[in-house]
Amino acid sequence: MKLVDEAEIDVIAGNGGDGCIGFRREKFIPLGGPDGGDGGTGGSVWIQADENISTLVDFRHQRVFKAERGENGMGQQRYGKGGDELVISVPVGTAVTNVGTDEIIGDLTVHGERLLVAKGGKGGLGNMHFKSSVTRSPRRATPGDEGEGRTLRMELKLLADVGLLGFPNAGKSTFVRAVSAATPKVADYPFTTLYPNLGVVSVEAYRSFVIADIPGLIQGAADGAGLGAVFLRHLQRTRLLLHLVDMAPMEGGVEISPAEQVRAIEHELERHDPELLQKPRWLVLNKADLMFEDEAAERAAEVIAELGWTQPWYVTSAVSREGTWPIMKDAMAFFDRLREDQQEARDAG
Repeated sequence: MKLVDEAEIDVIAGNGGDGCIGFRREKFIPLGGPDGGDGGTGGSVWIQADENISTLVDFRHQRVFKAERGENGMGQQRYGKGGDELVISVPVGTAVTNVGTDEIIGDLTVHGERLLVAKGGKGGLGNMHFKSSVTRSPRRATPGDEGEGRTLRMELKLLADVGLLGFPNAGKSTFVRAVSAATPKVADYPFTTLYPNLGVVSVEAYRSFVIADIPGLIQGAADGAGLGAVFLRHLQRTRLLLHLVDMAPMEGGVEISPAEQVRAIEHELERHDPELLQKPRWLVLNKADLMFEDEAAERAAEVIAELGWTQPWYVTSAVSREGTWPIMKDAMAFFDRLREDQQEARDAG
């Protein structure tokens, strides 16, 4: 499942330093001549792919990036120091477009790949370059060139990291609202979610992931019942599943116990693709706000015991957001461990 995550930023390379007008002044050397050095080159701006970053959400807060200016030249033919280059890290899979010309500058598809997006200005020439047989004491130097500046649009097609699954009205859309800026439709009737909704969960700067609200599944989904198996395919691309279950009794109709809900969904997952059951899947017992605290704790213990659940599990209330954030922090830690394991495997290979 893909989501186009976009951000626009302004990048400004550093200006080159100005050339220096200087003359050699030493004792016993009355005609030392011009010795003004050149200015340093301004720092360039690069965009680099980093597999440790998942989204472009942090660019909502910082939109202007400016590299360092080159230092001015100095006497004694000393060159100014070049400005430090500025490297902006973005997720792998980010396409960069020049907004002014609508030209695609490049597509970063490999970790560590770089794009030069704004070149630093060249340093100005000192007066030592303008000495000639005619002009012995030139009082001329050139200013540094301006660094390039442009507005860039960055686009990232995201695959969801976390997929929510469960019966209709288990509270999946409410959960996405609670932990991200996404605003999926929420109502008290089945199949409120007609299309997958994605939200970006930002745990802290440069630590975020994408969560997907999958439309509710019912018995027979693998055969196309309800909204069908098309949404089951979305779950195959996620790295972690959160299985939301309504803890509270249903209003009217025949109540399906939380454990029965879990088993019914597991059956549909197995029929569609047995490998889905091998994915990490955490149980989220939702709607605890509709029960007394001790009643919710007792029911949670019964569900875990009945299922013989061994993976992580949580008791939450998505509508009040109680208990939702610890799950997101644990998920971020889970993805951090995955990246560390992948890095160790690469180093060992």
